[in-house]
Amino acid sequence: MAKYIEHPLIKPEKIEARLYQQKIAADVLKKGNSMIVAPTALGKTVIAVLVAAERLQKYKKSKILILAPSKPLTIQHEDSFQEFLTVPCTSITGAINPTERVKRWKESQIICATPQTVESDIINGRYNLKDVSLLVFDECHHAIGSYSYVYLASRYQQEAQNPLILGLTASPGFEKEKIESVCKNLFIKEIIIKTEDDPDVSPYFNPIEIEWIKVKMGSTLKNIKKHLEKARKHRLKMLKHLHIIPTINITKKDLLKARGKIQNTIAKTTNPPKKYYIGISLLAAAINIEHAIELLETQGISTLHQYFLRLQKKSTKAAKSLITDPNFSRAMIETRRAYKRGIEHPKLDKLIKILKKELKKEDIKRIIVFTQFRDTVEQIYKKCQEEKINAAKFYGQGTRTGTKGLTQKEQKEIIKAFRIGKYDILISTSVAEEGMDIPAVDLVILYEPVPSEIRMIQRRGRTGRKKMGRMMVMITEKTRDEAYYWSSIHKENKMKKHLQKAKKMEIEIKSGSLEPQKASEGKYIVYADSREVNSRVLRELTKMDVEVIIKPMAVADYQVSDEVAIERKTTNDFINSLIDKRLYKQARELVKEFKKPIMILEGEDLYSAFINPNAIRGAIASIAVDFGIPIIPTRSPEDTAAMIKRIAIREQSKEKVEIQIRTEKKPLTLKERQLFIVESLPYIGSVNARKLLKHFKTIKNLVNASEKELKKVEGIGEKIAREIRKVLDSKFEG
Repeated sequence: MAKYIEHPLIKPEKIEARLYQQKIAADVLKKGNSMIVAPTALGKTVIAVLVAAERLQKYKKSKILILAPSKPLTIQHEDSFQEFLTVPCTSITGAINPTERVKRWKESQIICATPQTVESDIINGRYNLKDVSLLVFDECHHAIGSYSYVYLASRYQQEAQNPLILGLTASPGFEKEKIESVCKNLFIKEIIIKTEDDPDVSPYFNPIEIEWIKVKMGSTLKNIKKHLEKARKHRLKMLKHLHIIPTINITKKDLLKARGKIQNTIAKTTNPPKKYYIGISLLAAAINIEHAIELLETQGISTLHQYFLRLQKKSTKAAKSLITDPNFSRAMIETRRAYKRGIEHPKLDKLIKILKKELKKEDIKRIIVFTQFRDTVEQIYKKCQEEKINAAKFYGQGTRTGTKGLTQKEQKEIIKAFRIGKYDILISTSVAEEGMDIPAVDLVILYEPVPSEIRMIQRRGRTGRKKMGRMMVMITEKTRDEAYYWSSIHKENKMKKHLQKAKKMEIEIKSGSLEPQKASEGKYIVYADSREVNSRVLRELTKMDVEVIIKPMAVADYQVSDEVAIERKTTNDFINSLIDKRLYKQARELVKEFKKPIMILEGEDLYSAFINPNAIRGAIASIAVDFGIPIIPTRSPEDTAAMIKRIAIREQSKEKVEIQIRTEKKPLTLKERQLFIVESLPYIGSVNARKLLKHFKTIKNLVNASEKELKKVEGIGEKIAREIRKVLDSKFEG
């Protein structure tokens, strides 16, 4: 008879008493900030519940915050914690309005949330993390770079009265640097690793049997591949001749690195040689060919055909050069013919045979087929329909390759139907790997291997929960399928070695990083436009003990005094605003609204875009000279935040005055309104508008003027005079 956990805050007979889960929970409570690395089926959520119950027992009025990278996973956690614990539990996501989010935060002790939503609320000052006694980061391998987990961990360590962090993951990654980065970003002191081989775990774990299903490429596919390889070789030779790559024996990863290197060189060179621009185009074409070969080898004719159709619609130099290339063009023609004849990858027929065979077995109730591309999902689904196999297709919410995504409601309905047996097969992209409450399945089939240990572990974790699990991996012989499979195995083994080493060594956290950074100059205020709310700059400002106040601002992104406002532009935004002519309009508004406007230009890749460097230099010169706006360069969002703080210190160290925020632009003067009306006439710019008003004195006189009278004004010829009269005299057709 099963024993259950007895605890004042845990509902009776809800959590089975598993010794390894209780021991891990005790270790977390004793040793502090911890990361648990364990397969999906071992109950990491239950461990989080046990730790949460103890923290709430110790700190009666505290809160528990559980963060998850997606809305569905957040709701799943809410359901789990409500099922297990007796305290009020809620969820907070971007789908809920801010007022309701604040209400839920105040009224509940367990809050399950998406990190971006909590980050936004904290920066806006809606609530804080002071009373949170446990912060759980689910799928904590996301805690790298600029992801919200990183900021929230830092903010939590600064604010919380009784902080404790718990990270949960099936795999933090195979790279030593990534593991160390996740640990550092989450202030992890202890790594707890559990595997299916551990003696205390094995009684609860069902082994997973992995079977390789090998297929051979057909002659049609081989022929298409031959044409694609010729097109690729031609470009690689040209790239080698330009000394952009050292050899033609190169991988897609190497091509991406070479592209990054050239872009960097262009950015740092005043007049880059023409060969670099040629090289960028050649590299883009070579990468496209690599992708086409990958689709052919791992997916088949239909998916490749759809890719070719999308490529034909592109207007880039790389795309045009490929379409006119004899070899690539031949591959496209052969693919189209094969598609019309119904020729497919041998994997597809093999998969259908496997599904039919497996579904006849009594112990097989549910099967998931994973594939990387939506086009392939559609192709497999169509084949299942033809063969009367009861299947459902499942993919993400975003629109991809012309296919509209599934809404969250549609996703839930499909999963529910799959759980109750309405469908036997779920054909899914990677969206079902993580963050979805997918029921345990009897068989997982990978249509192609993925070269990621994290994704392989997550896919494998969908089976073997209640009985021995099975996974089949479909591999096309002598293709990158084989390389990808071995790559994922190698990375998983590497990850385990690094984790064992990390477990033995003490994880270093720089002294002082747990303490808030106090500004020696005192507390300073920065007003930020509401559109900047997701900016990393705001995160950094709050770390610097700057009081950030979010307001809708009509002009500028930041304001630090009545006179000083700051327009922040990343290099990419600067280029785009130059192209679409927003740049000079924004400059005019800044000068008009503020006595001392400033523009911050953030980034180090200003000259890497496909625009003449002299055009960029001309724009910078115009902003500085014509408009008199100082341009301050910064390297990153962190650097920008430091600069904004420094400007705030200069301005606010003077006599304190209340800052008037420009939530609306200044009203137009009478003169500006008159010019605005005249400039709306056909072919009339600011210069001719002034001439017309000077000549006719009033708009009334101008409106009543004949063509002959209009032509007396310098710059107004017969055509313009005629068009003006046409606009003024024509009857309005509502």
